[in-house]
Amino acid sequence: MNTIYVVRGVGTAPTEMASYDAALAAANVHNYNLVAVSSVVPADATVEQVDTAPDLGPAGNRLTVVQARATTGGVGTVSAGLGWATGPGPGLFYEASGEDPEGVRRAVEQGLEAGRGLREWTFDDERVALTTAEADGEGYTTAVTLAAYGPSESIF
Repeated sequence: MNTIYVVRGVGTAPTEMASYDAALAAANVHNYNLVAVSSVVPADATVEQVDTAPDLGPAGNRLTVVQARATTGGVGTVSAGLGWATGPGPGLFYEASGEDPEGVRRAVEQGLEAGRGLREWTFDDERVALTTAEADGEGYTTAVTLAAYGPSESIF
């Protein structure tokens, strides 16, 4: 069985990209080349929410992800939400981001509802993972929630 790991991270740094890298480090996916895909969970996969990603292979490998990401350079709140609906066959992810955690959660739930309506699949489990960070205006702050389709693969 193939496992998709849902992980979360928050990072603060002097630049936007460095804060994103720090958030990825908090989730333990910072040493991979991330390749974003749309939101379908393969039928032979399981989705597991963990604190940080396990070792998914050598640094520099390609790692397939579905990602929610929110960054601010000011004072305030950023939230990145990822939801998934699964069943005995394929499933789906939906992601959203913004400044209002409850608004992000609602957007994820509404997206999952709309996505389920487009498919004739059976769904018997639905979950949402939300990462929220309070930014103090010192540098940039990024929140990420992502689904890592592990293990990674060689980029060459």
